[in-house]
Amino acid sequence: MEVSSTRIPQASIPCSSNREKDDWIVENRSAGSRVVSAASRPALERALVAAQTADDNRGRDIVVLDLRELTTMFDYFVIVSGTSRRQLHAISEEIDHALEDGLGDRRLGIEGYEESRWILLDYGDVVIHIFEPDTRSYYALEDLWAQAKRVAFEPQSAVGDGQRARAGRE
Repeated sequence: MEVSSTRIPQASIPCSSNREKDDWIVENRSAGSRVVSAASRPALERALVAAQTADDNRGRDIVVLDLRELTTMFDYFVIVSGTSRRQLHAISEEIDHALEDGLGDRRLGIEGYEESRWILLDYGDVVIHIFEPDTRSYYALEDLWAQAKRVAFEPQSAVGDGQRARAGRE
């Protein structure tokens, strides 16, 4: 798939969020186009930072899906499970800190935080889904997007596997 980029003037960028109109481009793909920040980090890097942050906060069954060939709405899904409401909140908040404070990205939206069964963090081209296990099984996003390529993700755990196993038994 060929991708070309064209710079557009700030005044012509529709903005419904608090996002600053600093340096934007239009990314043209065969199936459509979308406005993305030229200053933002590559989507894959941000998806992997989100996945690593989820792992650092004891997220489970972390999957990163590459959806670029299937839709123009977003590039990557990060899907992770947590075991409690508190953990789902911690994972979502830490991902926000990692992407916003660490990489300068801004979240466009959040859904499901109060219910805490499925928290969705929308960063435009990267969407993070944080599930409780039963809700993840019910919606089965990995099956729904089965044609998507899985991105290799090897967590660089801050807590070693042996320590994690011991901590889970305590």
